[in-house]
Amino acid sequence: MAYPFELPELGFAYDALEPHIDARTMEIHHSKHHAGYTKKLNAALEGHADLHGYSAGQLLRGLDGLPASVQSGVRNNGGGFHNHALFWDVLTPGGSAAPTGGLASAIDAAFGSVDALKEKLNAAAGSQFGSGWGWLAISPFGELQVMATANQDSPLLDGYTPIFGVDVWEHAYYLHYQNRRPDYLSAIWNVVNWDRVGARYEAAKDGWIETA
Repeated sequence: MAYPFELPELGFAYDALEPHIDARTMEIHHSKHHAGYTKKLNAALEGHADLHGYSAGQLLRGLDGLPASVQSGVRNNGGGFHNHALFWDVLTPGGSAAPTGGLASAIDAAFGSVDALKEKLNAAAGSQFGSGWGWLAISPFGELQVMATANQDSPLLDGYTPIFGVDVWEHAYYLHYQNRRPDYLSAIWNVVNWDRVGARYEAAKDGWIETA
C-alpha cells in the first residue's frame, strides 16, 4: 500500500474480540486513532510526489534519507499507520492455539518456549514508560528478539522487522482495563492470530517484505 494511504479494514467486527478487547475500544481505536494517523500521514506526504510510490514500511526504514520536512510526520504518523495495520493483522476472534512450523521452532530456540516469550514480551510492554508498543521482531541477522518502543516508533527505524506488536497506549485498553495494563497484556494472547504472525515471520526471513 502506498500514497494515498487508506485505513485498512479490520477483517472482523468491533465486538469480535470480546471479552478480551471491548467493542467500544476497538471502534474508537480503529475509526478515530488509526484513521487519524492515516489522514495525517497523507497530509505529510501531499507535496512530495517522489515519495508516493513507497509503502509506509519502506518510508520508515529509510527515514533518515527523507527530507527533513517530512521526517517527523512519517515517524509519528507513518509509524502509527504501520503499527496499527500490523496490530489488526495479527489479531483474530478466538485466537489461534499456538505458533507452528518455523516460527514455533524459532521461538523455542530464542526463548525456550511460547510461555517464556509471552512472559518476556509482557514484561517489556508492561514496563514501557508512558505510551508505546511491545514487539516480537526479527533482527537484521535473522534472530527473534523482544523489544519495546516509545510512542509510535517502529522497530523498522532500527533495522528490525516487527512480526507481532501489542499497543500499550492507554487508548488501546483504558475503557475496559483502566490502569491494569498487565491484565490487558495477559488477555491479548487469547486473540493472537499465530497463523499471521507465522506468515510474517516467513516473509521477513525470505526478503524483509513490508506489507503496509
